[in-house]
Amino acid sequence: IANPVDALYTKLGLIEQKGAIGIFTITPGEAAIIASDVATKAANVKICFVDRFNGSLLITGDVAAVEAAMKDVIDVLCKLMGFTPTVITKT
Repeated sequence: IANPVDALYTKLGLIEQKGAIGIFTITPGEAAIIASDVATKAANVKICFVDRFNGSLLITGDVAAVEAAMKDVIDVLCKLMGFTPTVITKT
């Protein structure tokens, strides 16, 4: 989400966060841990939430950083781990 309204941060529990929001839902859920590691190494993003049980991952940062992190996560999961690729959407 490139330019979220302020109310969305609160609804997601991101009290002190600003900037773009990247949302992942990954199956199996344990891969969310790998995705969080890849994302933070790929770009200047902050991990706001990671849940290894349901595969949820939320990151924040500027639009370019979130997009770069998401692309790297998809690249690692698909090319190195055999996941099926998906399309990144941007609002």
